[in-house]
Amino acid sequence: MSSATRVVQVGLIGLGFAIAAYLLSFFHRVAPAAISGDLQAAFAIGGAQLGVLAATYFYVYTVMQVPTGILVDTLGPRRILFWGGLVAGCGALLFGLAPTYEVAFVARTLVGLGVSGAFIAMLKLISLGFEERRFATITGLCMLIGNLGSALAGAPLAWASQLVGWRGVYMAVGVLSLIVALGCRRWVADIPAASIDRAAWGQGMRTVLKNPATWPGFFINAGLAGALFAFGGLWAVPYLTQVHGMTRATASTHITVYFLGFAVGAALWGRISDALGKRRAVALTASGAHVLVWLIWLFVAVPQGALTYILFAVMGLASAGFTLSWASAKEVNPPRVSGMATSVVNVGAFLGAAILQPLTGWVMERTWDGRIEHGVRIYSAADWHNGLLLLAGSAAMGWVATLFVRETGCRNIWKEKTV
Repeated sequence: MSSATRVVQVGLIGLGFAIAAYLLSFFHRVAPAAISGDLQAAFAIGGAQLGVLAATYFYVYTVMQVPTGILVDTLGPRRILFWGGLVAGCGALLFGLAPTYEVAFVARTLVGLGVSGAFIAMLKLISLGFEERRFATITGLCMLIGNLGSALAGAPLAWASQLVGWRGVYMAVGVLSLIVALGCRRWVADIPAASIDRAAWGQGMRTVLKNPATWPGFFINAGLAGALFAFGGLWAVPYLTQVHGMTRATASTHITVYFLGFAVGAALWGRISDALGKRRAVALTASGAHVLVWLIWLFVAVPQGALTYILFAVMGLASAGFTLSWASAKEVNPPRVSGMATSVVNVGAFLGAAILQPLTGWVMERTWDGRIEHGVRIYSAADWHNGLLLLAGSAAMGWVATLFVRETGCRNIWKEKTV
């Protein structure tokens, strides 16, 4: 076996563990949707508090994105994945044991802190290990695998929580997170210290932040990804059960379909973008289709059945258009700060979700009539219309932001157009 071949194989094993860490981060991101009723009953909370509990993940994830970009570029992805996995594993174990809402809040904060570096670390490994023109394609394929975590947080989580309880599921996920952390420590390639200029990170971050071409990706993520994670990660299951009369199992299956569509879209749009040599046009088309599906939910009486599954699949597929923002951000900034560039635009996704999850609950509670069944608040169709209108408006804002993306031709144009 040649040394070159061995390097590729070891690199792929390390990337596999990084993808596994990313898969777990996606599971935690959307898991509250399938067990929203269990959480309300366990901690005696309403929609706004439920939204805050779910969004705690996004709060800390948002705060950590820029520091994570800096840490990945300076310390390297291996250390970030290892220590992050340990923190996330402990957080998941604590969440499964949480006796009160306050303890659950702390536990989910730890989970968000632990997984906050997984995606940026994975992108860094891809950036270091593959040629530039294949970045979006490889990223999409890794997201296709990683997004199985969100699919597992739908119907499979609902089934497992019925079998062993949601607390048992979280205990198992906590143990798995610790195992993945150890795998990352063993197999993820380290970046030699000599290759890292720690003194230059401040200048690199200023370069990214001062670059006007960086910011459209931020608002794309805030609008489109924010709506995606707020809906699929928390509100979709109670919406389908309360408005469309579905069982929790059926509603959770829709979440699985939703995120499988998103996973396929992440791979599909990246491949199409690389093949066409276009970023903006592909993102604009996909995101526009996503907004159109929101309009259908708002203004069309959709009958329960095959059509609802189709709409969820299309919605997930189209929403993945925002994932091209990472490639675009990387390609309009210096290659040495690719981690910082992708982390800055990624802040938008989690800031959007952190705001929208509790805000949607708050909007619906403004007109809630006080109805409660088995410890769960029941909202009317009009309440839900108000909440979905907020999410649709956010998605529309993200679509408008794609108009301002600088076309790169799928190559780094920093030397051609500097700030």
